[in-house]
Amino acid sequence: MSTFSVSRSAFIPAPAEDIYPHVIGFRGWLNWSPWEGIDPSMQRSYSGPVEGVGAKYAWKGNGKAGAGTMEIVEAAEPSRIALRLEFTKPMKAVNPTTFTFAPDGHGTTVTWTMTGENKGIGRVFALFINMDKLVGGDFEKGLAQLAAVVAAQR
Repeated sequence: MSTFSVSRSAFIPAPAEDIYPHVIGFRGWLNWSPWEGIDPSMQRSYSGPVEGVGAKYAWKGNGKAGAGTMEIVEAAEPSRIALRLEFTKPMKAVNPTTFTFAPDGHGTTVTWTMTGENKGIGRVFALFINMDKLVGGDFEKGLAQLAAVVAAQR
Protein backbone atom coordinates (compact mmCIF):
# COMPACT_ATOMS: atom_id res chain seq x y z
CA MET A 1 0.00 0.00 0.00
CA SER A 2 1.42 3.38 -0.93
CA THR A 3 0.80 6.51 1.08
CA PHE A 4 1.07 10.16 0.17
CA SER A 5 1.28 13.51 1.88
CA VAL A 6 0.68 16.90 0.30
CA SER A 7 1.66 19.95 2.32
CA ARG A 8 1.92 23.67 1.62
CA SER A 9 2.76 26.55 3.92
CA ALA A 10 2.28 30.30 3.64
CA PHE A 11 3.25 33.22 5.82
CA ILE A 12 0.28 35.42 6.66
CA PRO A 13 1.13 38.77 8.30
CA ALA A 14 -1.48 38.43 11.06
CA PRO A 15 -1.70 36.64 14.40
CA ALA A 16 -3.13 33.12 14.41
CA GLU A 17 -6.13 34.43 16.37
CA ASP A 18 -7.13 36.46 13.28
CA ILE A 19 -6.70 33.55 10.83
CA TYR A 20 -8.11 30.61 12.80
CA PRO A 21 -11.77 31.77 12.67
CA HIS A 22 -11.72 31.59 8.85
CA VAL A 23 -10.85 27.89 8.92
CA ILE A 24 -12.69 26.55 11.99
CA GLY A 25 -16.16 27.00 10.43
CA PHE A 26 -16.91 25.59 6.96
CA ARG A 27 -19.21 28.47 6.01
CA GLY A 28 -16.14 30.72 6.07
CA TRP A 29 -14.46 28.49 3.47
CA LEU A 30 -16.76 30.01 0.83
CA ASN A 31 -14.52 33.10 0.98
CA TRP A 32 -11.16 31.40 0.38
CA SER A 33 -11.40 27.73 -0.63
CA PRO A 34 -9.69 27.11 -3.98
CA TRP A 35 -12.51 24.79 -5.06
CA GLU A 36 -15.47 27.12 -4.58
CA GLY A 37 -15.47 28.35 -8.19
CA ILE A 38 -15.19 24.94 -9.85
CA ASP A 39 -18.94 24.31 -10.10
CA PRO A 40 -21.34 27.29 -9.77
CA SER A 41 -24.27 24.92 -9.15
CA MET A 42 -22.53 22.82 -6.50
CA GLN A 43 -24.88 21.69 -3.74
CA ARG A 44 -23.65 22.28 -0.17
CA SER A 45 -25.03 21.31 3.20
CA TYR A 46 -23.87 21.92 6.74
CA SER A 47 -24.67 19.99 9.92
CA GLY A 48 -23.58 19.82 13.51
CA PRO A 49 -22.20 22.90 15.25
CA VAL A 50 -21.45 26.02 13.16
CA GLU A 51 -17.76 25.64 13.95
CA GLY A 52 -15.35 23.46 15.89
CA VAL A 53 -15.33 19.73 16.57
CA GLY A 54 -18.35 18.03 15.02
CA ALA A 55 -18.98 20.69 12.37
CA LYS A 56 -19.75 18.96 9.07
CA TYR A 57 -19.87 20.03 5.45
CA ALA A 58 -21.04 18.01 2.45
CA TRP A 59 -20.84 18.86 -1.23
CA LYS A 60 -22.03 17.38 -4.49
CA GLY A 61 -21.01 18.89 -7.78
CA ASN A 62 -20.08 18.25 -11.37
CA GLY A 63 -17.40 15.76 -12.41
CA LYS A 64 -14.58 18.12 -11.53
CA ALA A 65 -15.98 19.08 -8.11
CA GLY A 66 -16.99 15.53 -7.22
CA ALA A 67 -18.75 14.79 -3.96
CA GLY A 68 -17.82 14.19 -0.37
CA THR A 69 -17.88 15.31 3.23
CA MET A 70 -15.61 17.03 5.72
CA GLU A 71 -15.84 16.96 9.50
CA ILE A 72 -13.74 18.81 12.05
CA VAL A 73 -12.40 16.11 14.36
CA GLU A 74 -9.89 18.13 16.39
CA ALA A 75 -9.55 21.80 17.27
CA ALA A 76 -6.82 23.34 19.39
CA GLU A 77 -7.35 27.10 19.16
CA PRO A 78 -5.43 28.88 17.71
CA SER A 79 -2.78 26.33 16.70
CA ARG A 80 -4.35 23.31 14.96
CA ILE A 81 -7.46 22.05 13.19
CA ALA A 82 -7.82 18.44 12.01
CA LEU A 83 -10.43 17.27 9.50
CA ARG A 84 -11.76 13.98 8.25
CA LEU A 85 -12.06 14.53 4.50
CA GLU A 86 -14.00 11.84 2.66
CA PHE A 87 -14.41 11.80 -1.09
CA THR A 88 -17.29 9.75 -2.48
CA LYS A 89 -16.95 10.79 -6.15
CA PRO A 90 -15.11 10.52 -8.50
CA MET A 91 -13.17 8.04 -6.29
CA LYS A 92 -13.79 6.92 -2.74
CA ALA A 93 -11.06 7.98 -0.35
CA VAL A 94 -10.57 9.21 3.19
CA ASN A 95 -7.84 11.81 3.56
CA PRO A 96 -6.93 13.13 7.02
CA THR A 97 -6.26 16.86 6.65
CA THR A 98 -4.72 19.36 9.07
CA PHE A 99 -4.16 23.07 9.33
CA THR A 100 -1.48 24.31 11.71
CA PHE A 101 -0.92 27.93 12.72
CA ALA A 102 2.59 28.71 13.98
CA PRO A 103 3.67 32.15 15.23
CA ASP A 104 6.36 33.53 12.94
CA GLY A 105 7.78 36.96 13.69
CA HIS A 106 5.06 39.51 12.87
CA GLY A 107 2.66 36.92 11.55
CA THR A 108 1.77 33.26 11.29
CA THR A 109 2.92 30.39 9.11
CA VAL A 110 -0.16 28.41 8.11
CA THR A 111 0.48 24.84 6.93
CA TRP A 112 -2.19 22.81 5.11
CA THR A 113 -1.49 19.07 4.93
CA MET A 114 -3.49 16.18 3.46
CA THR A 115 -2.45 12.55 3.79
CA GLY A 116 -3.86 9.35 2.42
CA GLU A 117 -3.39 5.86 1.14
CA ASN A 118 -3.57 4.76 -2.46
CA LYS A 119 -5.80 1.68 -2.43
CA GLY A 120 -7.70 -0.12 -5.18
CA ILE A 121 -8.28 2.08 -8.23
CA GLY A 122 -6.50 4.89 -6.39
CA ARG A 123 -3.29 2.85 -6.48
CA VAL A 124 -3.54 2.58 -10.27
CA PHE A 125 -4.40 6.29 -10.48
CA ALA A 126 -1.29 7.09 -8.39
CA LEU A 127 0.91 5.41 -11.00
CA PHE A 128 -0.01 8.16 -13.46
CA ILE A 129 -0.94 11.15 -11.29
CA ASN A 130 1.21 12.71 -8.59
CA MET A 131 -1.05 13.85 -5.73
CA ASP A 132 1.35 16.66 -4.83
CA LYS A 133 1.08 18.05 -8.35
CA LEU A 134 -2.68 17.42 -8.44
CA VAL A 135 -3.62 19.37 -5.29
CA GLY A 136 -0.48 21.25 -4.22
CA GLY A 137 -1.30 24.19 -6.48
CA ASP A 138 -4.84 24.30 -5.09
CA PHE A 139 -3.45 24.46 -1.55
CA GLU A 140 -1.18 27.34 -2.59
CA LYS A 141 -4.12 29.18 -4.16
CA GLY A 142 -6.30 28.57 -1.10
CA LEU A 143 -3.64 29.83 1.31
CA ALA A 144 -3.13 32.96 -0.82
CA GLN A 145 -6.90 33.57 -0.83
CA LEU A 146 -7.04 32.98 2.93
CA ALA A 147 -4.29 35.58 3.38
CA ALA A 148 -6.26 38.04 1.23
CA VAL A 149 -9.45 37.51 3.27
CA VAL A 150 -7.56 38.04 6.52
CA ALA A 151 -5.84 41.18 5.15
CA ALA A 152 -9.17 42.62 4.01
CA GLN A 153 -10.57 42.32 7.55
CA ARG A 154 -7.60 43.96 9.29
